Amino acid sequence: MLAGRPCPSSEAGPTGELAFICGAKGKPLSKESFGNLFKKACKQAGLPNRSAHGLRKIAATRAAENGATVAQLEAIFGWKGGRMASLYTETASRKRLALDAMHTLANEKGKSVPPPSGKVQWLWQSGHLTKPVIGLAKFYTTP
Repeated sequence: MLAGRPCPSSEAGPTGELAFICGAKGKPLSKESFGNLFKKACKQAGLPNRSAHGLRKIAATRAAENGATVAQLEAIFGWKGGRMASLYTETASRKRLALDAMHTLANEKGKSVPPPSGKVQWLWQSGHLTKPVIGLAKFYTTP
């Protein structure tokens, strides 16, 4: 069971006083031990296929999407060298740039693609579109 009490600083692990979750014996948990306990607790709560890594990943994604810098992500997550943090900031920057640029696709009427003139037929076969659709191709419509 996870005990959310502070670890005694004299027994802190490589993170020093930043280790705040201790195991049953009052010692800081290793990353692997915490991950195993987290996964077990999620499973018991009816949340299968969840992990501490997934939680960490969504936290880093949200921080980057909210403007955290490489240095800030490294400080939060304990990364070094910029490589890991850059993955998150670059993805967030691309998403932000794409959203900011979407207006450039609009025509003079403020529409990016003219609406179809008739009822749209979505042609699916085995989970895949079998005919071209709006965008770079054409919609197949019926009058």
